[in-house]
Amino acid sequence: MEFLSNRVNRIQPSATLEMTSKAAELKRKNLPVFNMSVGEPDFPTPSHIQAAGIFAIQNGHTRYTPGGGTRDLKVAIQKKLKRDNQLDYALDEIVVSCGGKHSLYNACQVLFQKNDEVIVFSPYWVSFPDFISVTGAKPVFVKTNKKEQFEPDFIDLEKKITKHTKGIIINSPSNPTGGVWSNQAIKRVLDLCKDRKDIWIFSDECYEQLTYNVPFKSIASFEPNNKNILTFQSCSKTYAMTGWRIGYIGGNKKVIQAIAKLQGQSTSCPNSIAQYAAIEALTGNQACVKDMKNIFLKRRDLILSYIKKIDNLECEIPNGAFYVFPDFSYYLGSKDKDNNILQTASDLSLYLLNDTGVVTVSGDSFGAPGHIRLSYATSDELIGNALRLIKLSLKKLIF
Repeated sequence: MEFLSNRVNRIQPSATLEMTSKAAELKRKNLPVFNMSVGEPDFPTPSHIQAAGIFAIQNGHTRYTPGGGTRDLKVAIQKKLKRDNQLDYALDEIVVSCGGKHSLYNACQVLFQKNDEVIVFSPYWVSFPDFISVTGAKPVFVKTNKKEQFEPDFIDLEKKITKHTKGIIINSPSNPTGGVWSNQAIKRVLDLCKDRKDIWIFSDECYEQLTYNVPFKSIASFEPNNKNILTFQSCSKTYAMTGWRIGYIGGNKKVIQAIAKLQGQSTSCPNSIAQYAAIEALTGNQACVKDMKNIFLKRRDLILSYIKKIDNLECEIPNGAFYVFPDFSYYLGSKDKDNNILQTASDLSLYLLNDTGVVTVSGDSFGAPGHIRLSYATSDELIGNALRLIKLSLKKLIF
């Protein structure tokens, strides 16, 4: 007898966590593991932010806070959004959540329901479809152009916008591709929605400080008076604070109030100590942000140099985040030494894990069959070792 709710059956297990679990199993067997699946900076949280967290613990900042975040943190967010993104939000247009993922989930909960359609661009972050599906709404997938930083296929987008469309989720810089959309692409999407006041634009900007070619421009800054654009940002990637769980949203006052109400009945409030540390992160010395970005850029160029040495592997140069998203399609249909056919990128990803100990994430999880995501949020040495092993392992395949 089925006893779980229908909403739970609408969502899929996290593919990244599944690979992490398999990697942990190899570690338990004392086998070497090279983790290229990590979706977080490998740096420690900067010392001045750590110190703020310690101060919070030692000075009593350890109690419940307002459900939508402390006033002091909202003021810090307000200043940050003005300083970095040229965005002006009132304090009642800002809500703090338990990480960017929580922010996006909550926004979907308060805005989407049965019979709604929400546009997601493929490849997509693994959680977007499930955030939508659990509300009863339907994710609608739109193709992108990998030769243009995975910007939308606008012919497909125009076909997919219907009277049922309630939302469009944009993630630039992107997980999993590292793609960064041009200003022209963003303007074109906004133009398509200019006569649709019932469509909400979600701008997931958790990698906003990690662009390598041109300065990042927040989507809401294109249309400052457009109340249907919601800006999602996070401390996680920018300040190496993934475990601190602080994300935030700027946008329409009524939506923000609804999210704060929802949080009040679910999480009560974001972590008080993390909120205090986040104030220091957002308003303190920003040199750490630039330092980490420079290291990621060097690592990006390093991993691309190794990928170029692997036969029949195609990979676009990503302009942001800390991922590369090579196309392994050539190797699909090949066989391993035991005559198993590697039919999908998931098969290939598992083969690489078992053969080399290199942990990756299959593009199947991101709506991109044939691709595999590699993270370069790890050391130069590990990048070199992992890519050399991948090259050798691919050469073993039988065609």
